[in-house]
Amino acid sequence: MNRMIAIEKAKVYVGESIHRKKYNLMPSDVSAARAYIKEYWTHLIRNHPDDEGSLIGVPYPYLVPSYAEGHEFDYDELYYWDSYFMAQGLWDEEHKDLILGIIEDLVYLFNRFKIIPNSSQFYMTGRSQPPFLTSFILEAEANYKMDMNWLNQKIEVAKAEYEVVWMGLRKPNARQVYRGLSRYYDYNYLNDIAETESGWDMTPRFNRKALNYLPVDLNALLFKYEADFASVARRNDDKEEADKWDKAAEARKQTMNELMWDKFRGMYFDYDFTRQKRGNVSSLASYFPMWAGMVSEEQAGALVKSIKKFDNKGGLATTDFSPLSQFVSGSIPTQWAYPNGWAPLQFITVQALNRYGYHKEAKTIATKWLRGNLEWFNGHNVFLEKYNVVSPEKPPIKGLYPSQVGFGWTNSIFERFCKDYVDI
Repeated sequence: MNRMIAIEKAKVYVGESIHRKKYNLMPSDVSAARAYIKEYWTHLIRNHPDDEGSLIGVPYPYLVPSYAEGHEFDYDELYYWDSYFMAQGLWDEEHKDLILGIIEDLVYLFNRFKIIPNSSQFYMTGRSQPPFLTSFILEAEANYKMDMNWLNQKIEVAKAEYEVVWMGLRKPNARQVYRGLSRYYDYNYLNDIAETESGWDMTPRFNRKALNYLPVDLNALLFKYEADFASVARRNDDKEEADKWDKAAEARKQTMNELMWDKFRGMYFDYDFTRQKRGNVSSLASYFPMWAGMVSEEQAGALVKSIKKFDNKGGLATTDFSPLSQFVSGSIPTQWAYPNGWAPLQFITVQALNRYGYHKEAKTIATKWLRGNLEWFNGHNVFLEKYNVVSPEKPPIKGLYPSQVGFGWTNSIFERFCKDYVDI
């Protein structure tokens, strides 16, 4: 009997060892890739304190998304949401001044233009990008132990951005358009440029009519702003202020659940307020509400079940598989769609799962993404802007602009996932 038990235990141990070998990564597996990433940051730092041509000067050094010598599509400008995701792998003392400086640059841009532009180019001041300012501020405060005076000053700027840009009722910020919810927008009322403000340029989510849609991700981000304002107010012992923001967040949550939540499909969908109906494209935007902490446990469970729509060998596809995922009307290529996966959306979804206690599922997704990135890096010695997560050995589907290598937010999320799931 004891011998049989020993044999069975050995089988279990061998099975577990095989499982660990197949799914887990060791520091040695990622060491070359992380060395590449560490060296690559030096190519992305820019310092432009003065206006120069179309480039807007900002007071502190910042990171650009990518650099490749001689590439036809180059960057010198700071980007709003790229900056937040590039910070995720750099929360350390070595990069403290750089990260805090980037936040100061974003604040400077808002104070100067009353909007944080898509990027620090004058021709991009008619639109913004997905608003991550409160998250950026609060994560910097927590990581670098900033004082309440610093926090309150920065949060006041975020409040102004929220009110002026995202809750604006008329031009130049006609974003709040239906039942207190907001849309992506462009000063010139052009749908394709409004879609660019979403960061998802291009995507089948809006059928090239972005001005008609209330996006799930944008309104989840604005819920997060409201919840963050309430949290800071409580830390300042301002109950009246906290109650105001709590009520705003609750109202947004209820409206989003009414208009966007589909209990039968277990997901959120963008809402076409001009037709008063939900869109049909299943996308990872549905996990922004979970990331923001605004879903119930029941909704969280449904969203976890829905992950199978996006789950592939190299991580999560941006949308589920559908002929609509390849092109929208006018045959515009949609790089923010199946079979492509993007680092920011992997990060948001992993964080969402962790927030609601689905740690095993979060690790599985993060590890698939790391392995997919590694497969390309080991074969080509570069990281990509986006990946073909269905067939990681193949190039991603191209978009309207040339595919980029480098790549800032890919590198950063790779490093962050290594810290969270490999260095443990």
